[in-house]
Amino acid sequence: MPRRPHLAGALGHAATDKRLDLLRRVGECGSISQASRDAGVSYKAAWQAIDMLSNLAGVPVVEKVVGGAGGGGARLTTAGRQLLQAGAAMARSREQVLARLSRPQAGALAALGLRTSMRNQLPCVVAAVQVHGPLVRVELAVPGGGVLASRITAESAELLGLRDGLDVLALCKATAVRVERAASAANPGENVLAGKATRVARGDAGDEIAAQVGGGLALVGFAPPRSGLRTGSRVTLRMDEAAVVIALAG
Repeated sequence: MPRRPHLAGALGHAATDKRLDLLRRVGECGSISQASRDAGVSYKAAWQAIDMLSNLAGVPVVEKVVGGAGGGGARLTTAGRQLLQAGAAMARSREQVLARLSRPQAGALAALGLRTSMRNQLPCVVAAVQVHGPLVRVELAVPGGGVLASRITAESAELLGLRDGLDVLALCKATAVRVERAASAANPGENVLAGKATRVARGDAGDEIAAQVGGGLALVGFAPPRSGLRTGSRVTLRMDEAAVVIALAG
């Protein structure tokens, strides 16, 4: 029995990057390689975009076409066409809503629209994009003067269109944030932020710590069981650069 597409799952990500634009271009030209050139991304990044949309929709959104005068190509499936139609309708509605709001409010609404298990969501501005072969290190300026770094693939940076000055959200799971009492230098590939504990919940598997960092932002992480930390304690929060995910804020 054919699987029913879950278009809402794919559309939850559509407004944040170039994936739907790539899908539209594939539908127009019938070629993933041509669509990638027209969109200004690599062929590998284009396939990553198509694969992610198919995963989120639960069914393929593009199918290969074999033979013909051009030697084959690609075309949208029924689910792919439905996804584009629904995405266009959502974009029109979104533009109408955002037109009635100021920019700060619009950014807040965009953040609220993210459905994710990641409890840490920090508004940031891209400060630098450094390419290291297949990986990209993105430096993010945090309100209050802090800096975070995220290590992602070159294809992801390409699809997001990352550039200096771009408003983004830095996302990180609470379980990826290690909270300590003593301050020390960062290890290679690691972020370190100083803060003050605002809430402490004891647990056999670890103490859950909510802390306030620069700019009045809040982060949640975990310390070892019976850490001795309490509300008001000065803490250090550590997270690997690879654990920081970037999402577009609007």
